Amino acid sequence: MTEASSHGPQWGREYDDQRVHGGHPPGTAHDPHGHRGRPEPEPPLEGPLHALSRAAWQVVLVTGIASLVLGILVLVWPGHSLLVAGILFGVYLLVSGFFQLVAAFGTHQATSLRVLAFISGALSILLGLLCFRGPMQSILLLALWIGIGWLIRGVTHTMAAVSDPRMPARGWQAFLGVLTFIAGIVLIDSPFRSVAVLTLVGGIWLVVVGVTEIITAFRIRHRARQVPQTV
Repeated sequence: MTEASSHGPQWGREYDDQRVHGGHPPGTAHDPHGHRGRPEPEPPLEGPLHALSRAAWQVVLVTGIASLVLGILVLVWPGHSLLVAGILFGVYLLVSGFFQLVAAFGTHQATSLRVLAFISGALSILLGLLCFRGPMQSILLLALWIGIGWLIRGVTHTMAAVSDPRMPARGWQAFLGVLTFIAGIVLIDSPFRSVAVLTLVGGIWLVVVGVTEIITAFRIRHRARQVPQTV
């Protein structure tokens, strides 16, 4: 018997396995003609700018839908919206009063500031508990709180505009301060009716903001599609 020629082509075990099992090396594309294919290209990685643009329009869209739904609920059920606002205001007073008491006992400030923080915290907790006695009390306190805040803001805004000649749009700033002051007086004089009007205006504002943000989200989506994936 003749031995196999040792001068023939030397085929490796990988080739024998491919012939026997009919497979192809890993990482190569399948070729029906039996030729070794090229490695399959990996999908390109997503760039940070593309990911940011893709997530931006989704966030704006969710925010717009939430604003639109909340505005519709406020307009459909204004009484319930006032009740919820009063309860949230009571919770805010309780939480802020608690932290002011903690600050009064746990800080190293001057004694006068600690006494002032203690009085303010105790008063906030008392008003917060009063809000939970009934919806009318919470709405009344909310209206008075907003009205007093507008009074103080209107006075300080007007004084700043009058005393500072370098303020841009000085006349408009003074007019805005006077208008805020008058709105505070109206809110304190007729709290329930004023809060109801504020609720109506707030509902309309939420609807307008929601629709605007939804339209903006789809515009951002259109722009985001033009950003290359690898950028």
